[in-house]
Amino acid sequence: MSGEFKNQMPKTLAIIGVGLIGGSLGLCLKEKLGDEIFITGLCRTEKSMRRAFELGAVDFASSDVEKVVGDAEILQIIPEVKKILPYLKPGTIITDAGSTKKFIWQEMKKILPPDIYYIAGHPMTGREKSGVTAAKKDLFKNKAYVIAEKTGAPPEVHEKLMRLLRLTEANFLEIDISEHDRCAAIISHVPHVTAAALVTLLNRAGNDLNSCLKLIGGGFKDTTRIASSNADMWADICMTNPEEISAGLEDLQNILGEVVKAIKNRDRQAVHDYFAKSKERRDEILEKVEKKFDPN
Repeated sequence: MSGEFKNQMPKTLAIIGVGLIGGSLGLCLKEKLGDEIFITGLCRTEKSMRRAFELGAVDFASSDVEKVVGDAEILQIIPEVKKILPYLKPGTIITDAGSTKKFIWQEMKKILPPDIYYIAGHPMTGREKSGVTAAKKDLFKNKAYVIAEKTGAPPEVHEKLMRLLRLTEANFLEIDISEHDRCAAIISHVPHVTAAALVTLLNRAGNDLNSCLKLIGGGFKDTTRIASSNADMWADICMTNPEEISAGLEDLQNILGEVVKAIKNRDRQAVHDYFAKSKERRDEILEKVEKKFDPN
């Protein structure tokens, strides 16, 4: 790809894959730091390079890996580390925004030299839209941002990254990598699979499909919103956290099986208790962690 777009400033941050998350981080940091930070972005097409540059998410956009990562001190990546390793200078910090952590960390340990540092990250936010045009400078504000514990980076390296990430105004928490993947399966991965299942259920309505489409309202839209997320990304998430997602889906199957049985038996009390307990618990959760829920 021959297209490149560039301002003249010292490089400090490289974003591999300037989409929703990477683009939002770029917009946030450019607003907060301005000329104090130079952000490079690796894009696959000249169209995406142009959009990332014109929107102000990056100062330099290219499809050339060496030009994007060669002078960077910190990398925000979609895991393509094997491709960029030959161009990284000693002391580079690699972080990511991936929804699964254990698989990535296991792979990182196999390939990273001792003078390249990986700090696993996961901002718990997003939108059903994808790409840099969906990026928002305040996407991370007040949202949970996980930093995985004990991935080998020295304290001073960890703090260097955190000084930058704190500018997002996210709510940071550190947890064990395995714990992250278990929790992410419950509160993110299984819900996404379920939202897609509800759309699939509609698609299998057969002769009733057209009538069902006429009746669609806010309930269907709200419960299936996240089914509009990127299919490639969610296939990768399922492949990199299979045990935890499978376990969560099996637990969900059991719950639905209990509800099916109660409805078939016309056990109104059991059905009532199912809804009542769920409402009570959700209201309690919302009251405690309202700012962490993404309104998009």
